[in-house]
Amino acid sequence: MLRQRIVTALVLGLLVVGAILLLPSEWFGVMMLVGLGIGGWEWARLIGLERTQYRWALVSAVVSLSLLSGALLEYRVFLVLIFTGSLAFWIFVVARLLRFAGDPGCRDGVAVGTVSAIMALVPTWVALVTLHRDASAGPGYVMMLMALVWAADTGAYFAGKRWGRRKLAPTISPGKTIEGVYGALAAAVATGFATTALLGVPSQLIIPYVVLSVLTVGFAVLGDLFESMIKRQRSIKDSGTLLPGHGGMLDRIDSLLAAAPLFALGVIGLSG
Repeated sequence: MLRQRIVTALVLGLLVVGAILLLPSEWFGVMMLVGLGIGGWEWARLIGLERTQYRWALVSAVVSLSLLSGALLEYRVFLVLIFTGSLAFWIFVVARLLRFAGDPGCRDGVAVGTVSAIMALVPTWVALVTLHRDASAGPGYVMMLMALVWAADTGAYFAGKRWGRRKLAPTISPGKTIEGVYGALAAAVATGFATTALLGVPSQLIIPYVVLSVLTVGFAVLGDLFESMIKRQRSIKDSGTLLPGHGGMLDRIDSLLAAAPLFALGVIGLSG
């Protein structure tokens, strides 16, 4: 199982890195849209949309709204609005997590689940494509974002294994610990310093970018918890079976859904 998990992670990682570094932004956007579309299909299953036509309707909504947003990427005010809206959505998610932690029997309706899917998936696509299109660093910003999410996941795993004692949210994700979160945040600081050096960020912006890195990883943890809550509500272990050893696509991108829009908003702010 562990070997299968490692092989899948390596193959998926190479595909993603190759897409970031080698593809033009248009084709990178297409590849990301395919991945998020698969995530939308799995999300439909998680919220109880059993009929195929309903699942396709949700996927179509995600794809259509993403493409519509793609026509507005040149407008800075649009980007600020969609990323600020995403930030508000994820703050609202905190309230939903707290409610579920206190009352594990509560369930979100299909309508709430559908709106949540659109609010999580569409801004993520906009964020990834916006970062990739940036004239100053472009793919470098996307690589920084991915490095933060991957490093945080690794830091949380090893810190949780070594020092994990206190549960973070036992009714939502019993395996996560507060010590694991500390490990993720420590990894964010280290990765923030390393990636800003590689990107040649001006010295006066290094600390702000490291702060952004820590906030991004904090939101990555939030995204992970949110998907765990949705699965708990439906008593489902994995979002799918697409990725051997990892579950579904949504299981791999849940952290990115919350992290990407916040990171993109921060980059817009820091770049002036």
